[in-house]
Amino acid sequence: MRVAVITLSDSGYAGKRADLSGPAIQEMVEERGWTVVQTTLLPDGREMLERELRRLCDGGLADLILTTGGTGFSPTDVTPEATMAVVERPTPGIPEAMRYYSLQITPRAMLSRAAAGIRGRTLIVNLPGSPKAVRECLQAILPALDHGLEILKGTGGNCAR
Repeated sequence: MRVAVITLSDSGYAGKRADLSGPAIQEMVEERGWTVVQTTLLPDGREMLERELRRLCDGGLADLILTTGGTGFSPTDVTPEATMAVVERPTPGIPEAMRYYSLQITPRAMLSRAAAGIRGRTLIVNLPGSPKAVRECLQAILPALDHGLEILKGTGGNCAR
């Protein structure tokens, strides 16, 4: 699977803070044998993210796009809105599973506004901004994503089996 990782962080984009979540994502997906085809660091905001998501999806450049950051309550946290503006088919079960898993660890998981959906043949999933939460959420969803991405790409079997 070809994976693009997008980190949303004003302070990271400005060079004031190191991105630790993007590399955590890269490490975990590469452990699965997947290929990270691109890593990008963007400031919080809709316009640049929407443009980048469309470019990656419409160009067929990635099977999976994992974003990190911008899923909380801050006025600049608009990653879910940008994601839902570009997806054609929502996949609400993915962020629901992440929140359920994370709620076993912290009650603050209910504050996540993460979203997920499909555009063309690309799945987009929003992850939290902290490296710890990224690892927890990916641990919860990666096993199921194998099958889902195979179905999306047309290389998997029947979901009914």
